[in-house]
Amino acid sequence: MVLGQARITDEGVAQLKSRIGSYFKGEYVWTPNYVMTKQAIAHWCDGMGDYNNKLYRDEEYAKKTKYGSIIAPPISLNSIFSITGMRVGGLPGVHSFHSGWDWLWLKPVKVNEPITWTYRPVDIVEKKSEFALRTVIIYAEGVYRNQRDEIVAKNIGWSIRAERGTARDQGKYKELKPYWTDEEMQKRVEYLIDHEEIRGATPRYWEDVKVGDELPTLVKGPLSIGEMWAWSQGLGGGGEVHAFKMRSLRKHPAWGWRNPDTGARETINQVHERDDAAQGIAVPMAYDLGGQRNAWIGQCITNWMGDDGFMKSLYCEYRRFNVYGDIQFIKGKITKKYELNGEHLVDIDAWSENQRGEVTAPAHGTVILPAKTPKKN
Repeated sequence: MVLGQARITDEGVAQLKSRIGSYFKGEYVWTPNYVMTKQAIAHWCDGMGDYNNKLYRDEEYAKKTKYGSIIAPPISLNSIFSITGMRVGGLPGVHSFHSGWDWLWLKPVKVNEPITWTYRPVDIVEKKSEFALRTVIIYAEGVYRNQRDEIVAKNIGWSIRAERGTARDQGKYKELKPYWTDEEMQKRVEYLIDHEEIRGATPRYWEDVKVGDELPTLVKGPLSIGEMWAWSQGLGGGGEVHAFKMRSLRKHPAWGWRNPDTGARETINQVHERDDAAQGIAVPMAYDLGGQRNAWIGQCITNWMGDDGFMKSLYCEYRRFNVYGDIQFIKGKITKKYELNGEHLVDIDAWSENQRGEVTAPAHGTVILPAKTPKKN
């Protein structure tokens, strides 16, 4: 056991609740981008495996679209500021899992647009959990604005705080075993990668969509440390190191642990790279950051909707861990189509499903599609 442990107390929860509504004003060390440059957008796409959508990369191609330039993928705003409950702090030594996002997009973000943000906790809820009994869910709100002070997106992100010792005693994931990718599965993964469908410049008209239509499956994985490093680099991060790590651990000792092999002080982020760190929170193997699956589900939808579509909203929960070796199959289905306020809308249920057939991240969103008929007044 390499991670420390602490308890959720009434006093700690009350102290957290006193922070509701207060805007965060401190330095946010993971902020890599203030301007969505061509390089920043491409870096994001590289980090989460969105390689083939020309709208995000090819200047000459993008000039011919309705935007007239490269635009940023919707969820790439996470590289400006990641909205989770973690930044609220409190409850030292009680583990925190980023557990979901609820996005609303209002305007596209074009290349070279500077983006600013605000962040504040908006709700704190206690909940009984099979994983760790008493847990605390912290909800935070982020608002993103462009250089004209227009709101381009809003996001509610939440994190679950859980006692490490209690989670180990409960043992919900004690039977979880590493997955070995055999030849048959490897062929399936390679086939889906080779046949990834990008709608691109061919409009997907609202009239042509039918309830029950399925989105082409997108595959991600098997998850490895390479994917984790790429995701971190796409965010522009990479971890607290050198002087920053030292100062951070002095200020927040419970954020760290001592590496039993080297004696070096490490930050809690090692749960995403080391099995022994993850086992301290009762997960048998190192695991992903849930925001990856949210981004992959977003990619599945933007692949399907094409250049003329606009993702209006996406809600996603992270229900199970995506551990090293796991493969995620991103799927979706049309559940509703309708007109509202002059927009032609399509609702989509989407989800990330692992090789065991378990849904690890259920989601639902709404897309605006072009129509063959004029808008109704």
